Amino acid sequence: MTKDIILQLSIRSIRLNFLRSLLAALGIVIGVVAISSMGMMGANMTLSVTEELSAMANVLVIKADTGGGGGGFGPMGGGGGTTTTRKSSSSASTKDYLTRANFEDIERAVASYGTVYPLYQDSTKIEVGGNTGRATIYGMRDDDMADILTVEEGALPKTSSSIVIGPTFAERQGLTIGSRITIGDATQNETVSKYRVVGILKEKGMSMDMNTDNAIIMPEKAYVGLFGGEEEYDQVNVILNDINDADATKTSIEDKLNRKDNVITIQDSSRMMESITSTVSTLTTFVMAIAGISLLVAATSIFNVMMMSVTERIREIGILRSIGTRKNEVLRMFIYEAVILGLVGAAIGAIMSLILGWLVVLAMVGTTKYFFTIQSLIYVPMAMAIGIAICIFSGVYPAWRAANLDPIEALRSD
Repeated sequence: MTKDIILQLSIRSIRLNFLRSLLAALGIVIGVVAISSMGMMGANMTLSVTEELSAMANVLVIKADTGGGGGGFGPMGGGGGTTTTRKSSSSASTKDYLTRANFEDIERAVASYGTVYPLYQDSTKIEVGGNTGRATIYGMRDDDMADILTVEEGALPKTSSSIVIGPTFAERQGLTIGSRITIGDATQNETVSKYRVVGILKEKGMSMDMNTDNAIIMPEKAYVGLFGGEEEYDQVNVILNDINDADATKTSIEDKLNRKDNVITIQDSSRMMESITSTVSTLTTFVMAIAGISLLVAATSIFNVMMMSVTERIREIGILRSIGTRKNEVLRMFIYEAVILGLVGAAIGAIMSLILGWLVVLAMVGTTKYFFTIQSLIYVPMAMAIGIAICIFSGVYPAWRAANLDPIEALRSD
């Protein structure tokens, strides 16, 4: 019964000072909304980026070790960066390519971990409708083209004079099915030939193995006829069945090819995904910390309200103490006030967080696909707990001060 009376006294005090208490609770509301909204935005951004990167993070790009390190990625989606014009195998002065024997060793090392395919890559002069420029050219085996590429319009090449192009390249150059492109640079001793566009690929987006959206892809026979270097691959790509096998696959390949000398380097796109998601998480934490400043302001407001309440109720406290109310009961009375303010503020903040958080995620991330996931919604109870804890912490000293007032001095107060 005593507890009920103390709780009623706490509620009565809040009612008598409703506006002041409301403003104090509003600080908690703002803090909860700020922390939970920023947390949900970060979680949704991390999940969205992770999903997007996961589609390409299951790729290992293997290149010849030319002694330059080769540990990082070149431009995003370019399969390792800009290449120089290929020399024919008879004139190559350095082994900057992978041989068929290397490819077969990689195939054996990968085994059931994933799909392996070799890739030629170069950049050369093109001419379309009298306009000249440069483009990235990929060469692929016929079977690999059928397995790896997805055609949006048209079909895959069936002859050495036909090619497929990426959607971005087609749009930029104004190309359609049946268009003809002159490819090759005579000044680099390349064969100059005309090719017919027979297919436009489906948009792939960001990718680590090759940027097909903005490139020309031709059969191996056509590529070798243009650049030379038959079975001299610029890179070998491994598409893993399970991204968790990345380390095991890398170790297997390195044990097979790099036992004596460093023959190949492996670029693991999953490491890049981990780095990006880690960066996003760090930024989220930083933004939440900034948002948390609002709760410090709220804590100051709660502390001020509680101290004013103690000051205004000194005589009431004296009366309570004189009729036998114990110190710990007076202490609880003020702690209850802080808890009520915290609970009300946190509850309102939680409701507003779901509304404003949804809008923030939609505006900043562009999708609310992951909004109602555990990883996202966990920030709402987390922010509520922080808000309530700050209220209680802010009310401890005023409550202690009220409980330790001398009853006689309190009764003398005006």
